[in-house]
Amino acid sequence: MGVSAGAGREMEDLRRGREDEVISSDEPVEVKGGVHHDHGVADEEPSSVEMIFSEKEVPSWREQLTVRAFVVSFVLGVLFSFIVMKLNLTTGIIPSLNVSAGLLGFFFVKSWTKFLEKSGLLKQPFTRQENTVIQTCVVATSGIAFSGGFGSYLFGMSRIVAEQSTEQNNAQNIKDPSLGWIIGFLFVVSFLGLFSVVPLRKIMIIDFKLTYPSGTATAHLINSFHTPQGAKQAKKQVRTLGKLFSFSFLWGFFQWFFTATDTCGFNNFPTFGLKAYDNRFYFDFSATYVGVGMICPYIINISLLVGAILSWGLMWPLIETKRGDWYSRDFSSSSMHGIQGYRVFISIALILGDGLYNFVKVLSRTVVGLHGHFKNREPSVLPVATNGASPDEKQPVISYDDQIRTSLFLKDQIPSWVAVSGYVGIAAVSTGVLPQIFPVLKWYYVLVIYVIAPVLAFCNAYGCGLTDWSLASTYGKLAIFTIGAWAGASNGGVLAGLAACGVMMNIVSTASDLMQDFKTGYMTLASPKSMFVSQVIGTAMGCVISPSVFWLFYKAFSDFGTPTSQYKAPFALVYRNMAILGVEGFGSLPKNCLYLCYGFFAAAMVINLIRDRVPEKWSRFIPVPMAMAIPFYLGAYFTIDMCVGSLILFIWEKVNKKQAAAFGPAVASGLICGDGIWTLPSSILALAGVKPPICMKFLSRGTNESVDKFLSP
Repeated sequence: MGVSAGAGREMEDLRRGREDEVISSDEPVEVKGGVHHDHGVADEEPSSVEMIFSEKEVPSWREQLTVRAFVVSFVLGVLFSFIVMKLNLTTGIIPSLNVSAGLLGFFFVKSWTKFLEKSGLLKQPFTRQENTVIQTCVVATSGIAFSGGFGSYLFGMSRIVAEQSTEQNNAQNIKDPSLGWIIGFLFVVSFLGLFSVVPLRKIMIIDFKLTYPSGTATAHLINSFHTPQGAKQAKKQVRTLGKLFSFSFLWGFFQWFFTATDTCGFNNFPTFGLKAYDNRFYFDFSATYVGVGMICPYIINISLLVGAILSWGLMWPLIETKRGDWYSRDFSSSSMHGIQGYRVFISIALILGDGLYNFVKVLSRTVVGLHGHFKNREPSVLPVATNGASPDEKQPVISYDDQIRTSLFLKDQIPSWVAVSGYVGIAAVSTGVLPQIFPVLKWYYVLVIYVIAPVLAFCNAYGCGLTDWSLASTYGKLAIFTIGAWAGASNGGVLAGLAACGVMMNIVSTASDLMQDFKTGYMTLASPKSMFVSQVIGTAMGCVISPSVFWLFYKAFSDFGTPTSQYKAPFALVYRNMAILGVEGFGSLPKNCLYLCYGFFAAAMVINLIRDRVPEKWSRFIPVPMAMAIPFYLGAYFTIDMCVGSLILFIWEKVNKKQAAAFGPAVASGLICGDGIWTLPSSILALAGVKPPICMKFLSRGTNESVDKFLSP
């Protein structure tokens, strides 16, 4: 995965891009790297990296795939799967974990090898190639927690979400989660993307020389770790991460004692007063989202805050004054025919407007880039032979680093027949199996997806190389509308559309992630074979670990997936309503909701157009529509946390910019990891029926006096 607030692999997507553009045009928001992640090493990198490592022998691809690498990958994969799952099920904003994966992988294996070296048992030293294998495997494993749709399309199929939607909630459009079918579904759809782009690796990396900013940044980080100075700094970063991890874990443990019910505890603290609390404006003391705020670009956090103020501060209170006119007074606040309908469908309009704009933008860049490459193509060959040309003919000049990297990248070839036969074989099995899991998803729907998916996977991988944005969820939404409409409302079109979304998203998302990993491997001299095998093993582990983690959440919390739950899986309802729109049209929308949706859809496109047309010194102050859309449905509480994280980083950069650049990501990762891993013991306690002993609740003075009077003898 490399590293969708990049949908995707989506906002699906912030591993990617310039500071004001790291958000992919899909939700849930996945925060990708490249932002605040220079770690103080980029400016110090010498002109020739490979010259530094020239004395070190590059291990064969089999030697890069060590048992210790996969043991560490499994442990970190479980840790990060819990973190991604928690984020996916709460707000859908997922930060880049590449830095943490590379850093912790380096620390664990380095400690392991140092111990063995002292005991005289070390047989193979730890190399940057092995470090790359670990990072690739860990991110591939935890990536399934996102692309598996546990907080979006997959859980959107459930009865819990269907009952919130009220439309198309008949039996043929519902499929409740079950560990068996989820694991089977992931195994038949998660590997196709890997095989679809393997034959294109030389074209993308060597011939077209695509940047893949996230893969490049990860490679620089891993290369720096394995220099003496970089290793010393990495140890300090890990020590910092460990301290904040411990603090965050203990803080989560402390808060647990005060949460006897869902409305108790620090996460319901009315920071700005009870009226603001009723409109979801409060600081909920979440270490996770303070950490996420430190990783996200400032413009993303500000966009979230602008969206929260616009929606919960202005629009929803105004629309609620129309109760009885625009919608019936009989509808509850959670009814899709009441105020909830405006919240959900206006946020969908913003998401679709932003997604369509960025889809057209990236696709046009892809077409222009391909045209330029083929029109002015220069052969990318090593200057070691004339290839039949005359001795006087000028050969392309490439650097020493590129000579070494290209030579090794082309050495370990993955035969094209392996990729083609792998894709055809898995596609054939999948075409037969998926209709057994989802009877409404006919085999010919699946076949059509698999025929066009390689083209879309190529477009996504190429566009990602140019812009660092993965548009996986945009392609997924395309599948929702096309397959859903094809199936029709009377033939389970909602369920068919959601299932098709999962198939498409997994293919195009893993394709771009693998190409990011090939770029990282190219720059660290890791073999393409070891990268591919690591990605396959990581994906296989994710297909078991992620459903198991989801199942633990699903069984541990009785109110899971409901609007009042801590784990409400907000985008599940959004995706289901997209599917309903695809098969039903706009007939179910509340009064005037459609006109508001038109306005916000157009506004999203106009805002993006302005951001791309004005100079960068101004565009960095223009909010991102995708980020603005998220609090429209959820509220501002997590936005406040993230802005606190931004404020901490901003002050730190003013005091000591170099230190903030080097240790900021470690602090953020520690806060996220500690609070995220606390969900494991808290889930186990919930399954065991152990409840917190105290309820810390906040009441107005008048209510408190009434309660005291009632309780007094």
